[in-house]
Amino acid sequence: MKRTAIVTGGYGAIGKAIAGGLALNGYRVCLVGRDLSLLQKAQTDLIKQTANKDIFVEQVDLSLHQQILEFSQRWKEPLHLLINNAATAPKRRTETSEGIETQWATNVLGYVWMIRYFNPFMQNQPDARIVNVASYWAGGLDMSDIEFRSRFYDNNTAYRQAKQANRMLSAAFSENLKPFGITVNSCHPGDVNSKLSNSFGFGGVETPDEGAATPLFLALSPEMKGVSGLYFEHLKPATCQFSKDRIGIQKLFDLCLNYKVL
Repeated sequence: MKRTAIVTGGYGAIGKAIAGGLALNGYRVCLVGRDLSLLQKAQTDLIKQTANKDIFVEQVDLSLHQQILEFSQRWKEPLHLLINNAATAPKRRTETSEGIETQWATNVLGYVWMIRYFNPFMQNQPDARIVNVASYWAGGLDMSDIEFRSRFYDNNTAYRQAKQANRMLSAAFSENLKPFGITVNSCHPGDVNSKLSNSFGFGGVETPDEGAATPLFLALSPEMKGVSGLYFEHLKPATCQFSKDRIGIQKLFDLCLNYKVL
């Protein structure tokens, strides 16, 4: 049976490169994102580049709980690989239509909701893997004001706390999903000139393919079979100080699983 993968943020620089790598390795690939025209362009480009016609799209706003839930309700097949990659970093504080600060909703809760609603399709599938694209640029998580309702909003600060949360939650989900044979790892992708990096005022020195190398290693490498709960940079496991905070991880995990949505 052909292995199936979901890649969120599938038309961004790194997401598209990740999807292309999976397609070249024979995966059936679902590209997920908010902009249908960009999804369809990425789909067309990737089919041409990889000669893999088994690439399809799902238009989903990954900042919205309801849309992710509805997406999962449409899904009818086994899932072997989930790559959470979608990210945003608006320069001004904004909220989604569900009343949540946009970065936290997209970059953190979007990952949580995708894992929550799609892990049932992955349970007991052979070598099922979840890869959370995080960053080495992480820190400053403040669970007392997670949405910058009191603090001054800065997109850099908001992004760093989101990436810290991604790494902590990967550790939590690794333990949570271990009984079902699903591995969960996180990684820093690479410094790529992308829409995301441009929102912080800088570009990047790596190509999209170079940026996608570590996520693809976690997704495809035979040596990663059964390996879970780790954080990677440049194709190698790296020390993650956030993963050692067991009390903080459990607090964050409970917070996210029970997040209130309008």
